[in-house]
Amino acid sequence: MPAQHTSKSILIVDADLASVEPLGHELRRAGYSVNTVTDSLAAAAAVAKQPPHLVIADWLMPSFAELEFIQRVRDAQAPHPIRLIILSNLSGEQDIVTGLNLGADDYIAKPFSLREVLARVSAVLRSCRPDSSSASLSCDDLILDVATNRVTVGGESVHLRRAEYRLLAFFMSHAGRSFNRTQLLAEVWGDDSTVVERTVDVNVQRLRKILNKPGRQTYIQTVRGFGYRFAPPDKMSTGSRF
Repeated sequence: MPAQHTSKSILIVDADLASVEPLGHELRRAGYSVNTVTDSLAAAAAVAKQPPHLVIADWLMPSFAELEFIQRVRDAQAPHPIRLIILSNLSGEQDIVTGLNLGADDYIAKPFSLREVLARVSAVLRSCRPDSSSASLSCDDLILDVATNRVTVGGESVHLRRAEYRLLAFFMSHAGRSFNRTQLLAEVWGDDSTVVERTVDVNVQRLRKILNKPGRQTYIQTVRGFGYRFAPPDKMSTGSRF
């Protein structure tokens, strides 16, 4: 019995709808609400009318203005974050890095495995939920209390340095999104000219050591050739695939 995701809606954008029909069918079987359109103008209109939780877009459609489309998705007035997965016939590392740099949450090369895409969709839509009653961020058994700056894993308090705490808070607030080192430096360390990209790697390594539990993958996943992203630990995770 497939897991149900009835509260999640997905918009598929592809000029060749026949090629993504099996994907739409499998997503519906998994409990998602799925809408399909054939061009970026229709996609932008659909996003504005009824914002989906996820957009899966073919990157090589005719007259597809990638950056403009991503900006429209990010600027859409929605009660929830809108995630974006790129589908593309280009599978080189630089193509993947370019797509992620433009602002996509994930990049899947064609031809793809339906099982893999379903796993990627689940991972991207998985998010750390702000808890308004306690002003905290939670993800699996990891809780970051914004009011007290207290972090617990499995109910046990962990000690983080200031930079580690700020980095973790940023990751948890943007779960599923991929960021390169330059972006993380700007968001977490600001205009501190004494900090270099290697600082990001060092702090990620420290966080992994503190947060990891035996037998499962890390919360902070490496996106090869690009940077890092944050996702709940999952033995089936594909976060470090690139």
